[in-house]
Amino acid sequence: MEEFHKVRRLPPYVFEQVNRLKASARSRGADIIDLGMGNPDLPTPKAIVDKLCEVVRDPRTHRYSSSRGIPGLRRAQASYYARRFGVKLNPDTQVVATLGSKEGFANMAQAITAPGDVILCPNPTYPIHAFGFIMSGGVIRSLQVEPDDGFIPAVERGIRHSIPKPLALILNYPSNPTALVASLDFYKDVVAFAKKNDIIILSDLAYSEIYFDGNPPPSVLQVPGAMDVCVEFTSMSKTFSMPGWRMGFAVGNERLISALTRVKSYLDYGAFTPIQVAAAHALNGDGADIEEVREVYHKRRDVMVDSFSRAGWTIPAPAASMFAWAPIPEQFRQLGSLEFSKLLIEHADVAVAPGIGFGEHGDDYVRVALVENEHRIRQAARNIKKFFATTVKQPNNVVPLAAHR
Repeated sequence: MEEFHKVRRLPPYVFEQVNRLKASARSRGADIIDLGMGNPDLPTPKAIVDKLCEVVRDPRTHRYSSSRGIPGLRRAQASYYARRFGVKLNPDTQVVATLGSKEGFANMAQAITAPGDVILCPNPTYPIHAFGFIMSGGVIRSLQVEPDDGFIPAVERGIRHSIPKPLALILNYPSNPTALVASLDFYKDVVAFAKKNDIIILSDLAYSEIYFDGNPPPSVLQVPGAMDVCVEFTSMSKTFSMPGWRMGFAVGNERLISALTRVKSYLDYGAFTPIQVAAAHALNGDGADIEEVREVYHKRRDVMVDSFSRAGWTIPAPAASMFAWAPIPEQFRQLGSLEFSKLLIEHADVAVAPGIGFGEHGDDYVRVALVENEHRIRQAARNIKKFFATTVKQPNNVVPLAAHR
């Protein structure tokens, strides 16, 4: 039977191949150290859980909620932006709560995209940045870019060679998967360019609070005039270890927020009210919970970089996010990221995310998530070291001599 049109436009989900292999290995009794999915393992802070439990006992909170978020939650997000970035937001017109930043991005694509609209999108990037628009009938022009002096020339080329003129430009810093961070000066240049060329900026700032070197990542909305062309998406998943709670936000330009709010009003009734109240409680806190989460990831990053280096795999230390963007070791690079990821599961009991899943320009890398404790990360490094020692390079191939277990 022929696939439906929108499904046909989506490529095979490469992460699913890794997941199947991982499940198969576990069914045989293998102890897989899973550094693949960015699924935080830390518990949600107790005060947030306690607030949820308190509110859920009130049966009035069990009814339908508000699709755009309860007023207290939107005010809490506006207050967070004022404290953290010095950005003033109107909680009634410039803030909408989303079911995680992923849902927000996908529904923004639904709200603003006409068939054939061109979207400028970094490559590699988090899949929803591209496929949210593809599912909405848009066309992606991929940009192999970093937040440096080459960014604007690359975007200029993208505009010059696109018919029709691009509708929007996607930013994601700190980046998933590359962990690159943008400066405020970079954002100033991009905002000026977007306003000159009448292009919307959609910024994914999900990792704003996971940084390690003392320099908090900025928001594009800190740039004067950015509100004219920008919407920014944030998430509570990583900041407060609340991934399963599905709580995020879109903030910024009133016209774009209004469009997103209207689309959402047809699709959902918002998150469960106790979750929204607990999320507001978290945002109104003193920041101690965020500091603790950040410190855990910082220590894991340092352990991963050190132990993997000792195992023979040099990985650049990420300045932010909960990921390392790891170049595939030279002796395995010709295999590509998917086959290398499969080998790590089969012969090292370690799961990572193949870079090809984030775009064709990611195929020389894998993404390593800091979602296991320090002991498990060191164990992963020992397993990898044994695997490297039991392989032999032949012409056009790398052959494992034996599994290490």
